[in-house]
Amino acid sequence: MKLIRYGQPGSIKTGVIIDDVKYDTSGFGEDYNEQFFETDGLARLAKYIQDNKDSLGKISNEERLDSPVARPSKILCIGLNYADHAKETGATVPTEPVIFMKSSTSLSGPNDNIVIPRDSLKTDWEVELAIVIGKKASYVEEGEAMDYVAGYVLHNDVSERAFQLERGGTWDKGKGCDTFAPLGPFLATKDEIADPDNLRLWLKVNGQTMQDGTTANFIFKLPHVISYVSQFMTLLPGDVISTGTPAGVGMGFNPSIYLKPGDVIELGIDGLGTSSQTCVAWSK
Repeated sequence: MKLIRYGQPGSIKTGVIIDDVKYDTSGFGEDYNEQFFETDGLARLAKYIQDNKDSLGKISNEERLDSPVARPSKILCIGLNYADHAKETGATVPTEPVIFMKSSTSLSGPNDNIVIPRDSLKTDWEVELAIVIGKKASYVEEGEAMDYVAGYVLHNDVSERAFQLERGGTWDKGKGCDTFAPLGPFLATKDEIADPDNLRLWLKVNGQTMQDGTTANFIFKLPHVISYVSQFMTLLPGDVISTGTPAGVGMGFNPSIYLKPGDVIELGIDGLGTSSQTCVAWSK
């Protein structure tokens, strides 16, 4: 299945995509949140769709898409998970996964504007494959790790490099600004993606290709990432793990290229659709 959430903030409804057509599932009566995933919601939703397939209302393509997952308890990210990206940033290739967090308030719809923060001069882009966790996970063995995956989703790990790297402390404050986690357009359930370790992912700024990579180049594969993270914290259903970005981020160019108001970012991953965000200046 391909799950979507749509509508304006404060009145979000749920839906699915079937044969490239969007259908409303608000009659199912549940949001796509922690409780939904925890209580075998994907199987129950599939049955609801099967029982009501002839009466589901269509959703207009003009409707705004929200994040396909309701606000998760955690948005975790893996840094420097492609050797070419580590090289372009001047970082040492890690011997263990680098973990950082984005705030849940950074979550936004796949085509919402990116707000360049106040006093920002170095807002950057990162196309990433994100995992959505399907059940509670703690101290997971690597051989069983994929059993904990509900699905996959496209993510732009927007980053403010000065906040991240020049202000001391951890990376988190350059990662969690409002609108810095556009997610979607849809969540593809695990069975929709045959080989998540062999997906092309790309990103353009103002029509120019900046990133064009493949998840075949992961330093740390998905089972290792899930198992590793679960050694340090409990993953809850609906949690998101973003798995790193390939080369081509703005800070990797010489001279560096950073986002400014009016810039348009387009990105996509095989099987996970595309998204587009326009950058706007922060205002009160």
